[in-house]
Amino acid sequence: MSSPYDTVLYRSLANRHVLITGGASGIGEEIVKAYRAQGARVSLIDIDDAAGKATAEATGSSFYACDLTDIAFLRETVARIESDHGPVNVLLNNAGKDDRHAMDEVEPEYWRRALSLNLDHQFFMTQAVTKGMTENGGGSVIMFGSISWMRGRPGMIGYTTSKAAINGMTKTLARELGPSGIRVNCLVPGAIVTERQLKLWTSPEQNQQFIDLQALKFRLDASHVARLALFLGSDESNGCTGANFVIDAGLTQN
Repeated sequence: MSSPYDTVLYRSLANRHVLITGGASGIGEEIVKAYRAQGARVSLIDIDDAAGKATAEATGSSFYACDLTDIAFLRETVARIESDHGPVNVLLNNAGKDDRHAMDEVEPEYWRRALSLNLDHQFFMTQAVTKGMTENGGGSVIMFGSISWMRGRPGMIGYTTSKAAINGMTKTLARELGPSGIRVNCLVPGAIVTERQLKLWTSPEQNQQFIDLQALKFRLDASHVARLALFLGSDESNGCTGANFVIDAGLTQN
């Protein structure tokens, strides 16, 4: 059976150390598979111990269990990963959670939790790998946004606020880290079909609604995100930094 990653070989990714957060399932798991198919050495972080171990075993990656909202433990985990495998060449800040929530029910504790799950760790993970990347001559940091903030989607204000903030963070970090040879870009997925989405929010009616709104008339899956993630991690994108790369089949054109 052919893989969607058989058509292009990024030679610069061979043996490159790639760190992927939220890599046990969904888009993150697909990105793990994509980088392993290119010969990269992959370390994945996830809070789900069982799923993380299963993904690591299936792909030949290294798994580290970590709650990314615990910043002290996050830093310890990155230090352990670098001790085990050397400096990180490519960081993909994929982890996040798009839980729905009514605006009038949001309390301060929930608000901070939403930002911690979707925003805070993207900065602190980047901060944690910067020293090693700089000493190694540079690298690529890939943030993860969402078109939900561009569309002003209701029922997820904590999530959309986090994802909007990542846009500004990406641009500032690109300026901060550019002199060290570190590129910072942001992947902005649209309506991506994953196992989680299928369980919670993807009905035949919703599928058709997305297709009607999109310029391209098919549903996107995690491989569409992973393929662009490969490009941004490779030397083929070495002139790109501070940019949003939208993968939404033209949904935000409407």
